[in-house]
Amino acid sequence: MLDRKFIVENAEAVKENCKNRGVSADIDQLLGLEEKRRAKQNDVQELNRRANEVSKSIGKAKDADEREARKEEGRRLREQKDAAQSEHDALDAAIVDIQQLIPNLSHPEAPIGEDDKSNLELRRGSHAPRTFDFPVLDHVELAERHDLIDFESGAAVTGNGFYYLKNDAVLLDLALQRYVLDLLIGEGFTPMITPDLARTEIVQGVGFIPRGPETQIYSIENSDLHLVGTAEITLGGLCAGKTLDAEQLPLHYCGLSHCYRTEAGAAGRASRGLYRVHQFSKVEMFAFTLPEDSQATLDRFCELECRIFEGLEVPFRVVDTATGDLGGPAYRKFDLEAWMPGRGESGEWGEVTSTSNCTDYQARRLNVRYKEKGRKGTHFVHTLNGTAVATSRAIIAVMENHQQPDGTISIPTALQPFMGKERIG
Repeated sequence: MLDRKFIVENAEAVKENCKNRGVSADIDQLLGLEEKRRAKQNDVQELNRRANEVSKSIGKAKDADEREARKEEGRRLREQKDAAQSEHDALDAAIVDIQQLIPNLSHPEAPIGEDDKSNLELRRGSHAPRTFDFPVLDHVELAERHDLIDFESGAAVTGNGFYYLKNDAVLLDLALQRYVLDLLIGEGFTPMITPDLARTEIVQGVGFIPRGPETQIYSIENSDLHLVGTAEITLGGLCAGKTLDAEQLPLHYCGLSHCYRTEAGAAGRASRGLYRVHQFSKVEMFAFTLPEDSQATLDRFCELECRIFEGLEVPFRVVDTATGDLGGPAYRKFDLEAWMPGRGESGEWGEVTSTSNCTDYQARRLNVRYKEKGRKGTHFVHTLNGTAVATSRAIIAVMENHQQPDGTISIPTALQPFMGKERIG
């Protein structure tokens, strides 16, 4: 979350940022509560000072009656101090409740707009969308032809939005994971398989809403555990409450996990098939960095995502995400959208990965700090995340872009060693 002192001293800028991001947070109420909290804190300190003075004077009392009177006055002051402390703590908790609703600041170059329609295209990959001289099938139709995905059984067993991968789709999913893991390990990332569950404090610390009408998180009843929507949650929690040495940074992890999302309100043709599902596998990049290194790390994460999809021989473009489409923790976010020829009349762009610089927003909530030799105190790290591959959407891009006139699907060269074949069908 944002530093409270920063919010107070830059209230108008914070209000404008909330407006640009479409977030409702009562900054004026926070300012009023903070003024009361500071006054109450002064009361606590003053009452504590007076109580200490009285305590020191007890031994100087002339007789037993005066000594008892001073003890009684000390007890009264302590009670007043405790009551004032309780009022202070209640004010502080109310401020934190508002503070947690306030999103991160936005990069000055982030496009201002209420949704993804305001995203700004920055560049495209080297592969242009294909011109097909045969009827294009979407991934659902291709899956039916080659017996790759069973949506009907998934819906019957678990519900709509769940599915079974079958036959070569299983190999394709695993090939995507290995292809990406090998690439990232070669780039110095530490590979991790993370838990599929996380505690409430970690989910909230990373910036997700674990419960309530706006949540996208599945929660476990009668516990403080939640199914993760991304390994960003568990990787971010890896260093919660820790103070790192500056020499340890940066830390780069690539986490493989299942991801679970309620996808409340999602509908329409754009959500057909695998595009918007409740469970999928993902390899997530995550970094803890020094503040001065986070922008370069964001650019590197974006470059790695581009390299991954170049290797998959899929057309893509990179967009600068508009303020209204940024997640709460993100200072700046780049989305990578792949061309999906099976969508719409003649194909559409569909998001397949994103990468975000969250500056110190998550680190404050998770209390992840670093210390430097020769510099007093500790300081908050910066955190970054990036989807290396979400296999469900990558499968769509690979299947639809590599379909052939005879109905088969060619396997990108980068995946062939892991698939053990050159085509499906």
